[in-house]
Amino acid sequence: MKTKFRSRGSLVALALLAMAAVAPSLAVAQAQETVENRLKRVETELRAVQRKVFPDGAGKTFAPEITAAAAPAPAAVGTPAAGAVTDLLSRMDAVEQQLQRLTAQTEENQNRLGKLEARLTALEPAPAPSPAPEAAASTPATPAGAVTLPPVTTKPAAKPALAPAASATPTPAAPSADRVAAVRAIEKPKSNDAGEDEYLYGYRLWEAKFYPEAAQQLQKVVDQYPRHKRISYARNLLGRAWLDDGKPGTAAQFFLQNYLADKKGDRASDSLLYLGVAMTRIKDTKRACGAFQEFRATYPQDVEGRLKTQYEAATRGVKCD
Repeated sequence: MKTKFRSRGSLVALALLAMAAVAPSLAVAQAQETVENRLKRVETELRAVQRKVFPDGAGKTFAPEITAAAAPAPAAVGTPAAGAVTDLLSRMDAVEQQLQRLTAQTEENQNRLGKLEARLTALEPAPAPSPAPEAAASTPATPAGAVTLPPVTTKPAAKPALAPAASATPTPAAPSADRVAAVRAIEKPKSNDAGEDEYLYGYRLWEAKFYPEAAQQLQKVVDQYPRHKRISYARNLLGRAWLDDGKPGTAAQFFLQNYLADKKGDRASDSLLYLGVAMTRIKDTKRACGAFQEFRATYPQDVEGRLKTQYEAATRGVKCD
């Protein structure tokens, strides 16, 4: 009986020992399974963030810095599998840190993109107005404040000027009665040369400082007498009228036109010089210096002669390379 009892006791002891050895392994396995599920969830979230940051797909994503380790060999009975659990925890911690960094970077990029879009919206220029017809570029509208001059009593022009579109020309303010009277008081010459008379009348208006009216009158001369002996004078004085009226940009167009139309014209050198003056007034120093340089090279006799005083005054204070 004692032998039988001892045998049963031994069996019970062995069973208890086996259970004690297997229990840690089962607990480790359960912990490992829980960690694996957690790791899979984190990796799924990481891939979702990557797809959001890199929507173009292949070649734009990157793999986690910590990759899955090789499956460890089954632990011997009675030996805890702490190494596998530690590896999984380390791997999971690394992936979570990487997910946090990637999420922070995404939020930062979105914030920068929002600021950039706001700046672009603020800097976006207003829509440009419709350009005037090409003819209007060479034939400006009636200057603001100009008095409507009496009609010319000569024969119709062979090539009348094209008027700009009405919608592009603002309605000028009506001149005062005193100004109208002063303009009409300026005598218009009358001779057998209508072109000469029209030019001299424009010159008298300019000399009296009625610049808008002078520009209107001289434009008539340019349009109606393009082959007159005074055409170089008229184009140059037309530019002077706009320049003296405080509109250097428009003046520059007529100065350049007169110079290019006939470089040997009577007032071509004047127009080139005053082209530099107009560019100086609109603070375009580069083009102003270019005009002055060409003036010196093309008309050296005027630099030291007829236009010496005007040239020295025009270039005073202008720094050219």
